[in-house]
Amino acid sequence: MAGDPDGVRFGIEHELAFLRADGAFADFTNTTFTELQDIVDALPADPADYPDLRVGDQGIKHKRWYVEGFERFDEAGGLVRCDPKGIEVRTRIHPSVEDAVAALERDVAVLEVEALSRGMVPFAIGFNPVRSAYPIVPELNEWERVHRTGSPEERTAHLHMVTHGPDLNLSFPGLGPAELVDAAAKLTHYSPFLVPLSFSSPFRDGRPWGGLSARTAIRTGVRPAALVFLAGDEGQVVSDPSLTQVARLPAEIGRIEFKAFDACPDPALYGELFSLLTGLLLDDTLPGRRTVPDAAVHRQVAMAGLADPEVHARTGELIGVAERALAHRPEDLDRLVGLRKRWAAKESPASAMLARYAAGDTALRLAPSA
Repeated sequence: MAGDPDGVRFGIEHELAFLRADGAFADFTNTTFTELQDIVDALPADPADYPDLRVGDQGIKHKRWYVEGFERFDEAGGLVRCDPKGIEVRTRIHPSVEDAVAALERDVAVLEVEALSRGMVPFAIGFNPVRSAYPIVPELNEWERVHRTGSPEERTAHLHMVTHGPDLNLSFPGLGPAELVDAAAKLTHYSPFLVPLSFSSPFRDGRPWGGLSARTAIRTGVRPAALVFLAGDEGQVVSDPSLTQVARLPAEIGRIEFKAFDACPDPALYGELFSLLTGLLLDDTLPGRRTVPDAAVHRQVAMAGLADPEVHARTGELIGVAERALAHRPEDLDRLVGLRKRWAAKESPASAMLARYAAGDTALRLAPSA
């Protein structure tokens, strides 16, 4: 891969769910946009964030924290309401993995203080554990139908209302459109054997569902595993789901965004996964490329994850490839030591969640709210 590997930059977009004071999982059925926005309103705004972070058309994404949800509009395109799913915490673009992870940890801690004071407990999990679908009620009106069909991601935007995951963003200076597209296609191809390290969605409809990542089983394939933002029309690929998009602000140009991991309770795991992705992007030996994710393989992997011998072996091979490509980057190699230990133990956040559930942890004995 061309470009300057020492100049790679990193950013994180981390989706957080919440538990209410009574232990109920907070979602669009029992929580209002205003309740979560009240938390965001108490958090500081920093004008220095805005060159790196997108505000969006409705102004909801005004800070590093914002309420994420599904927006509803009237026939004239006016915002009527936003059904919430949680709060996204996003970092600026940072020159190192350490800086990005530290920034996320600080901002999650600040968020937690304000949330707890309002009876809301941040809860990192990959999939809504009490309901598997978000119903669009009422049906989309004509204006919404037009604007919800502009891209494959708009057409499937309702799916994200029950899923929680990070966008891990890497920007390599000096790469042209063809190299960026190739990088996103590489990550898309190998995605099924990367995501098990992050699995954190072993619950559906109030109980264990038999697999480790309901998010992967439902989402990946219909929505992207990786996405790259290009400056303009050059290099754009027509696909469903998308592999490429036109950058919406200058800071997005050249960004490679990996979107298929589950939300991780420990931000340090994001650091290890960043090093894995960096190594795979620097590698020049892996032959696999895909424009769209292999949905069938993702569904298969979502069941047993690293407990499947073939998946375990292929994930281990990819860690080895990354280690060789990162031989000159000792900080990344140190993080891969931790990731290799998780891999050897066939660990994921989901396996720890299931163990706690079996031991009677009341925070994980979730049921739908009344």
